[in-house]
Amino acid sequence: MNLWQNYLQPGNVTEALQALAAAPGPACLIAGGTDLMLDLTQGYHPPVHTLVDVTAIPEMTVIELRQGEVYIGAAVPLSRIASAQLVRQNARALLEACNLVGGPQVRNMATLGGNVAHALPAADGTIALMALDAQAEVADLHGRRRVPLAALFAGPGQSTLKPGQELLVGFSLPLESAGQGSAFKRIMRMQGTALPILNLAVWLERREERIVALRVAVGPSGPTPRRIAPLEQALCGRPLDAQTHARALEVLLESVHFRTSPLRASAEYRADLVEGLLKDTLDAAWLRAEKISA
Repeated sequence: MNLWQNYLQPGNVTEALQALAAAPGPACLIAGGTDLMLDLTQGYHPPVHTLVDVTAIPEMTVIELRQGEVYIGAAVPLSRIASAQLVRQNARALLEACNLVGGPQVRNMATLGGNVAHALPAADGTIALMALDAQAEVADLHGRRRVPLAALFAGPGQSTLKPGQELLVGFSLPLESAGQGSAFKRIMRMQGTALPILNLAVWLERREERIVALRVAVGPSGPTPRRIAPLEQALCGRPLDAQTHARALEVLLESVHFRTSPLRASAEYRADLVEGLLKDTLDAAWLRAEKISA
């Protein structure tokens, strides 16, 4: 049985949206297809009449400086992001996250837009983008809007993007300045291709020996990806020493209620693991900020 009836490859965003609107049956966007094709073949996705392939749309496949920000198209494969010098210079957390998704074959096909649109609470690319204060560009036939990344999520696996009507075009990230650094780390099973047991991203700015700004995202920390605002507030103005690490863990455990997953880990196991993960990620971002500010 055919998994779809019609396959289109538009050349720009407007054509892609028009193709979705004009499809005579259920239509779906596709880029890397690493999630969608598996869901279709295993029967987890409703039947599709028309697939609209966005990988030929130039603005969705570039990594570039745009109006003083790093712009990454939603259809850029993760392997390209992981090797991009512009990303290395300004968003190390995202580079590290993209390098840990699946295996090499998956990273060569899977896209950042797909990672985000799948709306999983611990998606590696999403958690990194949250800490980096990314903004998403969303298009429909009436125009475009720019929204905070958190606005794209409604629940576990539930995106706020309107199926068949809206298209995630790309992401914009602030440039990294002197005294700023970021890091991403995860804990996973040994095969390395499964979803993470726990992941964490940190962006911070330091002035001499004190944290002056901080963003932290942990996954999974709830039904949707999110930053941990109480932790960010608690650490600002402090040096990164043993007392600060202890306070960071205390506030994190007060702010996050880990859940038990029968396929991955218990809530108690995650709570035990997060101490080392938080310390390692904070330390990595701190050292990178020091090198940048030197």
